[in-house]
Amino acid sequence: MALLAPVSAVPCTLVALLVFRAPIWACLLCFTSYNERLRVCQTFAGMEGPELEKCEEAFTAAFKGLLDTEINYDERSHLHDAFTQMTHSLQEMATAQGSFKVAFPDAAEKMQKVIIQLKEVQPCIPPCGLQEVARRFRCGGCYSTVCDLPLDCPVQDLTVTRGDQAMFSCSVNFQLPKEEIMYSWKFAGSLRTQDLSYFREMPRAQGYLARIRPVQPTHRGTFSCVITHDQRPLARLYFFLNVTGPPPRGETELQISFREVLQWAPREAELIEPWKPSLGELLARPEALTPSNQCLLAAIVALVSATVTLLAWMFFRWYFSGN
Repeated sequence: MALLAPVSAVPCTLVALLVFRAPIWACLLCFTSYNERLRVCQTFAGMEGPELEKCEEAFTAAFKGLLDTEINYDERSHLHDAFTQMTHSLQEMATAQGSFKVAFPDAAEKMQKVIIQLKEVQPCIPPCGLQEVARRFRCGGCYSTVCDLPLDCPVQDLTVTRGDQAMFSCSVNFQLPKEEIMYSWKFAGSLRTQDLSYFREMPRAQGYLARIRPVQPTHRGTFSCVITHDQRPLARLYFFLNVTGPPPRGETELQISFREVLQWAPREAELIEPWKPSLGELLARPEALTPSNQCLLAAIVALVSATVTLLAWMFFRWYFSGN
């Protein structure tokens, strides 16, 4: 089989792939150019003639073992450098009047050893996610591919008693890029679903951990977390929260229905109002004495003390002035 001549409109690599459908010299085709291969054979067998065709056929036959080779995507540059060094070595052997019948099989054997020493391809870890760390390069087509897994992860069910705490961890079991990782949360009330049309944004939720406390019946539904890298989604996780437990003591069915009607309007996020204790609550609950509250109490005591002192001084002055 003779090497293909270059084509101006389409790269010769793609032409060879389309015509011969990943020939036996696939890795050789991916990491060397037509001109590089041609120069090697011309150095061995001359510029033209039957011996040149025999050299080309021997070149392709020697690398038949690299047809379906699959390597780690990050190792492409290393393998390319190894093939470049191989072509230089073959040209040196040809200049020294060596035989291509010996040089080509020896070069192919050395390349097999180089490929074995490359970093291994990372396995795909189910059940979901775009796992860039497991991307691989296939010589049988000169293309890269990732794991054939869906972006959506299965729904995880969580049952929490009313008034307790619920926590969701937006983590996956495969390695994520170290930089530019973002987490965004959404919520679909009262539904167990993966249909994105039912979800609304939760702009206040950030980070890979989400916590709800205390859990209320209005929190029942599906929470979704999207992991993105450089604005590209890597995985979508779903958590269905089911709230159990009786209503607070003393509530009647009519009160429950009335409260649900009042809470029917959708809210973007629940507001937590700051606790403002009274003086009696501060004295009854020592744990509420924060530094700011302690300063406030000190100021009140000082004011009361000054007032009592002033009143006592005024009383004694009046008493002695009368005598």
